[in-house]
Amino acid sequence: MTPYASLADDFYVNMNLATEMELPSQRETILQYFEQVQRRYPTMRKFYCRDKRDYVLEEDKDQGRYRWAAVETRRLCSGQVNPSSIEEAIAQHRLVLDMAPAFLSVSPLDCEALDVLFGFDFAYRGNHNALVAEALGVPPSLDRFADLAGAKVINCEPSLTLSVDEDCRIQVRIGTETRTNAFQVRTGEFNEEQLSVYVTARQYGSLDPDSTYVEALERLAKLARDVVDSCVVDQILRPLARTISLK
Repeated sequence: MTPYASLADDFYVNMNLATEMELPSQRETILQYFEQVQRRYPTMRKFYCRDKRDYVLEEDKDQGRYRWAAVETRRLCSGQVNPSSIEEAIAQHRLVLDMAPAFLSVSPLDCEALDVLFGFDFAYRGNHNALVAEALGVPPSLDRFADLAGAKVINCEPSLTLSVDEDCRIQVRIGTETRTNAFQVRTGEFNEEQLSVYVTARQYGSLDPDSTYVEALERLAKLARDVVDSCVVDQILRPLARTISLK
């Protein structure tokens, strides 16, 4: 189990490579690529086409823990939900990026952005935005605004993006995503939906001549995990979980 398994209802590690040029879509190329992925992970048996051009291979979702991989028009994706370990999830992404040059003609030049995302989902029936405001608070400059008499919070999705290099090519973002709308707040009728916290480490632009996608992945994964451990677990995840448990 990962050290984050008890912090949220679901935890996942995703990798996305956005390309400048379109990825190959020929039948033979796509099938050969996914056959190689399946050879490494035989339980990935469900293959389908989504939106006429996006191809997906995934495991059975019924167990609550599964792998998936996708080839879109200009994006190569890989993800693992509730992985046994973070290293296991990163190994899957490493495989996908290692195969991309040979099977999908992806060059280090052809990189619009590469990102690693650590995601945490909390199932909650109620006003997500009010919950976030209560659990995490609001900036001091907005305290009086948040306390207006008779007001209800209908949007509160704090986020912050930082650059960690001088060129602003490597960035890390902490963000929240709520799924409550004004109609639900007005009627008081809420469905149990996922409140999400994301930590995304991203590198923009072509890779350096002496760098590989796998090396870039390792750097981004380390950055994302360091941010989760130092800035998210105690500051965001535990307060959200504690506030939900009290509702």
